[in-house]
Amino acid sequence: MAMTATICNSSPTSYSLSIPSFKPTLSLPPSSLSPPSPPLPSFSSPKFSMNLVPTETTTIIAAAEAEAMMLANEATRVAMSLASVIGGEGASCGVEARRKRRRKRRKGCEFLEVEEEKKGSECEKIIYSWPVNYGVLSPKEEAECCMCLQEEARLEATRRRISDAQEHELTPIQLVKAVGMSRTSLDKVFCKGRESQDKITRSYRRLVTSIAKCYQGKGLSLQDLIQEGSIGLLRGVKKFDPGRGCKLSTYVYWWIKQAIIRAIENKSRIVRLPEGMRARVAKVSEANRVLRERLRRAPTFDEIAEILNMDVSTVGMAFKWRKYPISLDQGVTNEGGCMTLQEIIPGPDETVPENMVRKQLMKQELEKLLQTLTEREARVLRLRFGLEGQTPQSCEEIGRVLKLSRERVRQINGEAIRKLQQTSTAENLNTYVVWI
Repeated sequence: MAMTATICNSSPTSYSLSIPSFKPTLSLPPSSLSPPSPPLPSFSSPKFSMNLVPTETTTIIAAAEAEAMMLANEATRVAMSLASVIGGEGASCGVEARRKRRRKRRKGCEFLEVEEEKKGSECEKIIYSWPVNYGVLSPKEEAECCMCLQEEARLEATRRRISDAQEHELTPIQLVKAVGMSRTSLDKVFCKGRESQDKITRSYRRLVTSIAKCYQGKGLSLQDLIQEGSIGLLRGVKKFDPGRGCKLSTYVYWWIKQAIIRAIENKSRIVRLPEGMRARVAKVSEANRVLRERLRRAPTFDEIAEILNMDVSTVGMAFKWRKYPISLDQGVTNEGGCMTLQEIIPGPDETVPENMVRKQLMKQELEKLLQTLTEREARVLRLRFGLEGQTPQSCEEIGRVLKLSRERVRQINGEAIRKLQQTSTAENLNTYVVWI
């Protein structure tokens, strides 16, 4: 009888333990064909000696089977302990998975998988779907790309300078003559510049994205921030000097950050604030945040002004500047449905029918008062206060129109007002004083 215990798992490698064959030797005397003799006495030991020659065949076979089962159980325990030490199914599967990923990276077809809940938008998933093996540029490749971009920038600056001087765009032939290069060499420089620009932009896309993500929620979308950061990246590459021993990523980091901050300052608001106002608003906002955390309440203007050493009026103006304008086309939901702010906000007072009627009646009363004056006095008052819809004029301007001195115009204006105050018709205008 031969028995083998084998432990297998899902991995290609299996561990097995074989138990040697156990074949008991039986020697039967000729008398075994006769009727069976009385049974042998039982043994105290569970194991049988191999030299024992029993006279009962079935008893020996049963003992051999019991011995084999004990050995098989022990072999199974040993194999299971070995499998648990090596790691079992999980370890072998992990090794195989790593091998598959390594083979994919060698072929250049693995893409970085980004979970949707971590990135939050379709734009970020597109950005993070670039190949992992696009590669980080070596210092030599970075230096070559920088030289190509700097040469292209030099030629572009020359073309722009000559175009501004001649007040028209240069043709390729004129540019070739101006820089003293052949047409083939010029095209080669611009072609290498475009290739280097594309290579730099793709290689440092993740650096730009990591910086841009820190400035989200400040008025520009993530895609716009990445675009502005890429512009700053190329601007820094054109100014990079490989001979100074500095890494390109360290140098362009500040150019990327500066481009993003300037874009937020200049493009995040519909009405652009001057630089001084922006700095003041930033200080007031930071002080407001710190005091709110410290006091556990909204700080007053006096408290903010005290900590910043500013006037209270300046702090109040900064709070007005930090508010973003609201579009009149913005929708407002109410019980009647969705309406725009333009439909809800009332117009100027001139468009109200009641006010228009009052204004017309007041003009008629003023005309009655002016008829009590002389023609020159009435004209002086009309020009002085803009009663005919024109801009009010000064005494000097009225004097030039009427060919009078400034002092004489002032005297005529004073006499006309005194006459109006003495008339009884002026009392009819008291009702319009409250309305104005």
